[in-house]
Amino acid sequence: MSRILIVEDDAWQREHVASLLTKHGYTVKESPHALDAINSIDTFGPDAIVLDLMLPGANGLVLLHELQSHSDLASIPIVVMSTRSDVDAKSLVVYGVKVVLDKATMQPSDLLSALRKVL
Repeated sequence: MSRILIVEDDAWQREHVASLLTKHGYTVKESPHALDAINSIDTFGPDAIVLDLMLPGANGLVLLHELQSHSDLASIPIVVMSTRSDVDAKSLVVYGVKVVLDKATMQPSDLLSALRKVL
């Protein structure tokens, strides 16, 4: 099954998403921040990334820039989960973002559908 990297600083949210995806047959790796995610990408080789943009230190946008600077990583599809209402999904397409989900209104099935769509 597909390997999904979850980059989320909120431990409860990260564990909840990991549990959901594991239950649906995905292999999951969790990263609490962008720097850990960079290391995890190298060792885990995710098929897709679920990314929170608001991370401590280097935020999700920094991670998106880093991924685009490597031709072998630029093609990894990204699903953004954010509470930011000002996120413009169209402006993130150039960074490999395929779907933007609003954490405040999304349902577990929305994330599963988004991953099926990008994989």
